[in-house]
Formats: sequence, C-alpha cells, structure tokens
Amino acid sequence: TGVALLSTGIAQAFTKESPFDGYNPYSEEKTDLRTTLFEEHLRVKGVLYDKETMLPVQDASIEVWHLSPNSKKYRHRGKLRTNSEGVYSFITDYPNNEIAKVPRVYFKITHQGEEVFTDLVLNKTGAHVSDAHWKANLHLEDKLFPTSEKILNTSIINYNLSI
Repeated sequence: TGVALLSTGIAQAFTKESPFDGYNPYSEEKTDLRTTLFEEHLRVKGVLYDKETMLPVQDASIEVWHLSPNSKKYRHRGKLRTNSEGVYSFITDYPNNEIAKVPRVYFKITHQGEEVFTDLVLNKTGAHVSDAHWKANLHLEDKLFPTSEKILNTSIINYNLSI
C-alpha cells in the first residue's frame, strides 16, 4: 500500500485537477464530436492568445468536453491543437445542462507546461463568459466576449481564449 500511495501522490503532484466535472485526460484527438447530423449543433472557434504578449499561440493543446444531449454523462469530448495563427475550431452536438445550470462547454488549455481551465456558458440567446473566465481574461479587452450566430440547426460561437 505504501507504494500505491506514493505513486498516487506523485501522479497528483504533476497533474492539475480539473475544477469541472467530466474531465478525462484520455480524450481522442478530433474536432468533430457530433453523434448525429440532424439535431442541434454547436460550432466553436476562436484564437488562443498569450496573456503577456497578446500574440496568437500556435500548437497548443485544447481539450473540450460537455454533457451529452439528453444525458447526464460526459460522452462528448475531444482534443485538438491550435494552428500557426493560434486558431482552433470544433463542432459538437448541443450540450445538455447540469442540474440548476445552463449548458456549458469546458476547456483545458495546455501549452509549454502551463494549464488553464475555463468554460463557455450557453443559452438560447447565445454564448457568455463565466465570472471566472471574465476575471482571468480581462486583458483580452474587446476580444473577451463571445459572439454568436445561428445558421439552420448550428449555433456558431467565436470564443477567444488565453494562456
């Protein structure tokens, strides 16, 4: 048991726990998380910026997850990378909501040993930042707040992030 406790402690020392439910570090690399083509979808795209320089961050890892539609399980998850302009994009089914909360998409951003967790809050009028995201990303200024539009059965959200 001593070895088991030691190895668990060492693993936890090098892994930042997620502040959000449903995180799984073994997400598959993919940008299309949809399970159906005919339901309501959500396309999220944006730019990842460096907090200090406000320049786009290339080749960062972004993990996303949310509650699956009509379910209380986090089966929708994926891992993607930012391109040379710091741009990321994914499409998914519209998330279910947790009890007493509006639907959300959760993010873990990793680049050069740094990790940041944040979320995107959704409702029928569009997308919004959480209080924690707002406080941590004020430096984004006019790029902070998400924009949204709806085309047929897909809500398209532009959501910039920083690390």
